[in-house]
Amino acid sequence: MASILPLGKLEFDFLEKLLKKYQGKLDPRVIIGPKLGEDAAVIDFPDRYLVFKTDPVTFTSSEIGWYAVQINANDIVIRGARPKWFQATILLPEGETTKRLVEDIFSQISEACLNLNVALVGGHTEVSYNLDRPIIIGCLIGEVEKEKLVSTSGARPGDVIILTKGIVIEGTSIIAREKEKELRVKGYSEDFIQKSQNFLYNPGISVVKDAILANQFRVNAMHDPTEGGLAAALYEIARASGVGLLIERERIPIFEESKRLCQEYNLDPLKTITSGTLLIVASPEEAEEIISALNQNGIKAYSIGEIKERNYGMKIIIGREISSLEFSARDEIIKIFREDKSD
Repeated sequence: MASILPLGKLEFDFLEKLLKKYQGKLDPRVIIGPKLGEDAAVIDFPDRYLVFKTDPVTFTSSEIGWYAVQINANDIVIRGARPKWFQATILLPEGETTKRLVEDIFSQISEACLNLNVALVGGHTEVSYNLDRPIIIGCLIGEVEKEKLVSTSGARPGDVIILTKGIVIEGTSIIAREKEKELRVKGYSEDFIQKSQNFLYNPGISVVKDAILANQFRVNAMHDPTEGGLAAALYEIARASGVGLLIERERIPIFEESKRLCQEYNLDPLKTITSGTLLIVASPEEAEEIISALNQNGIKAYSIGEIKERNYGMKIIIGREISSLEFSARDEIIKIFREDKSD
């Protein structure tokens, strides 16, 4: 009997096997195609590269139109590219969808596109069977000058690992929105709940400004941690680049609201969804300038570790102890939805 796959991303080894086995027609114009850790494809055009990204919004139903544009834009800008053209497939639940809901979603998409100077160029919308919430799958295309292209696979031993803002940004907003009533019952204040919900906008799940600033310098790799959190993103950088790494737990910033909510729901902050956090890998000399530039522009940036040789593995310093960095393709945020189903 075939085993049933768990909720969340596919396990890394299984996914990598599929990506290597099923690639369709090979095309020499594909500069970066399907590969673990490389979240956007790159296609060669005569005078530039086009960058393609598709990503869904499934963990939340709040502000999903705005959300869909932001998370796809994040994976475009980590290539050093500017987002240009957006499409969306919008799937809506039968028996619950109103014209007002549909217009709200369209409005959110349009506003997000306007803010990023992105054209909305089409898509598909339908009321679909057996859904319990709206789902959006976005597709965004960007463009980049060839000499400005950045990949996930460019990290080299000796490079510094930089992290912007803090971790669990997206996770904090999701928990506060999905568990709003429960948090009130548990005694959390309205100010705390509202501030946590507003993490979607402040500090925000967009890394567009972070990446554009960083790419003014010589960046070897960038990555946008999403599902699986910081630990999974670090693994993807290491796997794509063929390197090891060492990070220091005490250097990894986490907002007080994020820390409290992770403790409340027994989530590991290093493995919890964190759109809004950007990982930048650069030489020590460039890293110093990048951190300075980000801080001067109101984006807090931190050196959290360094890239090592491949045989070093992935390790973390906690206190005085060095141990292996644990990671998983399955995000910790799934725990809060499982609780809902068991209530």
